[in-house]
Amino acid sequence: MYQIPLLALIAFAAPPQTCGATQTSLTPLQWNAPMPPTAGMRGPLRLVRDLVLPGPANRFDYQSVDSAARRLYINHMNAGRVVVFDIDSSRVIKEISGADRATGVWAVPEHHTVYVSAAGRHEVLAIDDRSLSIVARFGGIKFPDGIAYAPTEHKVFVSDEAGEADVVIDARTNTRLSAIPLGGEAGNTHYDSVSHCILVAVQTRNQLVAIDPATERVVARYDLAGVDHPHGFVLDEAARLAFISGEENGRLIVVDLRTMRVLSTHRVGDDPDVLAWDAGWRRLYVASESGVLSTFLVDGTTLHQLADIRAPRAHTVAVDPRTHRVYLPLENVGGKPVLRVLEPSP
Repeated sequence: MYQIPLLALIAFAAPPQTCGATQTSLTPLQWNAPMPPTAGMRGPLRLVRDLVLPGPANRFDYQSVDSAARRLYINHMNAGRVVVFDIDSSRVIKEISGADRATGVWAVPEHHTVYVSAAGRHEVLAIDDRSLSIVARFGGIKFPDGIAYAPTEHKVFVSDEAGEADVVIDARTNTRLSAIPLGGEAGNTHYDSVSHCILVAVQTRNQLVAIDPATERVVARYDLAGVDHPHGFVLDEAARLAFISGEENGRLIVVDLRTMRVLSTHRVGDDPDVLAWDAGWRRLYVASESGVLSTFLVDGTTLHQLADIRAPRAHTVAVDPRTHRVYLPLENVGGKPVLRVLEPSP
């Protein structure tokens, strides 16, 4: 008689993952990874090149890097298009229209899908990354913005800023599942693979909220001291840090995800919007509506601020984890939209 191996039985019987948030921590008790060392080049950013982008000279918004496919998806917000940029060849592959007032974007290579918040249509689009065509639309969302993906549940979470909720989409079937009330305006949304939680900045309550992606319920709320109207944030999962910016006071706070305490506060440009985190070289970028790109080198839990980059409307930033190059779409340089490519100097 065939017997199932014991390890297989244990794996089969293992309970599903749940969000590990408590009222005082976003880090499981068994988490014991060492603090990542400071790595990479320590200098400020220097210009590599300016690349003229197609379309009108108007506003851009979020970007998403698919590092495996070597693509950068750039939302040309006020043109209503998604620009598909090949990172290695430094050329635009395609512009995808029909994304009116495109805000958030997130590539999910596992399902060959790129999700885009089309706020002008009050909907989220699903784009096939092979045909680069729109294959599904999810409507009835007041102002869709930031997007995150929980891989175990195969669920996409979308900030409905004006609807004060996070909207949930099943990535396997491209069907809408629910809308999770947040009790305030939703800023950006991210997935934390260590706590296995979806995190949302609730900007009108100055809170970070943890959602269990399995149950689609809020499980914890954390008050944030030192920031006013938190909108953008990124996670240093390995070191258990969150970098959160305040739109109304131009501040950046560093939160210890083990204790949910604020470790430090830093000045950035007025009206900070999009943040990018280079985990390999431990560099943090904060792009502000006022046209300031702030750069920090992270040494343990200490932030060292490097020279700022100034450019008109420099409020959205992305970083390629392989080359460590930084991408800064600018809406109007000499009457044309430009993708400014930068890299850390020696």
